[in-house]
Amino acid sequence: MQNNGQPHAGGYWLVTIFAVGFFAVGVPYWQIPYAKVSLPSTLYGPGLLVIGVLAAAACAVGKARILTAILTVGSAMPAAILARVEVETARDPTSHNLWPFEVIIAAAVGVLCSSAGALAGSLFARFSHRQDTV
Repeated sequence: MQNNGQPHAGGYWLVTIFAVGFFAVGVPYWQIPYAKVSLPSTLYGPGLLVIGVLAAAACAVGKARILTAILTVGSAMPAAILARVEVETARDPTSHNLWPFEVIIAAAVGVLCSSAGALAGSLFARFSHRQDTV
């Protein structure tokens, strides 16, 4: 494979799906007052569905291998949680005393959901490719 000085197009794809997942999870989560946050149930919603769909799309169109899709898309969820922790602890350092647990819970939920999506997308790509060649 020849490198002509241009970045790999798959890298842009991964950055884009990470950013979409980050904001799909983050924007609704950031609007909930911290006193009403109850992880992991607060994370269940449209943002979680977006995480699964993004991982499926990344694998279905062949832009990412399954493990890359799982880790990239799945990490958008804990990144959104960590962004909130950073902003709120800058205002009040005692507001997130258990932040490592928040991030671990979000990582587990994000990786599980992105795993399901990546597996579905990989299966779709595999079966659609076989039917094209038959």
